[in-house]
Amino acid sequence: MKTLKYSRQRESIKEFLATRKDHPTADTVYVNIRQLYPNISLGTVYRNLSLLASLGEICKVSCGDGVEHFDSNTEPHYHFICRECGCVQDVPLDPLNDLDRMASNRFEGTIEGHTTLFFGTCRNCTEKVQKTLDKREAI
Repeated sequence: MKTLKYSRQRESIKEFLATRKDHPTADTVYVNIRQLYPNISLGTVYRNLSLLASLGEICKVSCGDGVEHFDSNTEPHYHFICRECGCVQDVPLDPLNDLDRMASNRFEGTIEGHTTLFFGTCRNCTEKVQKTLDKREAI
């Protein structure tokens, strides 16, 4: 197995992701890493994010809208995606390990894991809608 050469830029990307809970996009990572490395290219950030995800050092969260988000938490967990603002949040739910077993019982093949995304409206967007409704009622 080939050893991966150390990269300060790659380490900085991992360190940046470890400080975030909002599952930033590659563009957000790029804007922030450029503050440390002004000459870094967007392509370099994308390549490093893809490499880190393929190595299992970070998670890539595909939300179904063509934009990938990144998460430093590699433990099995679930995500919520707001249909209003597009934010991605962790769902505090223990992994449903029995789900893999139940699916395996009904599938001719090997199931190695699962990904579950929850969709709806986040608290901030729900509160904004409620404030708008309250203002309309007051008129």
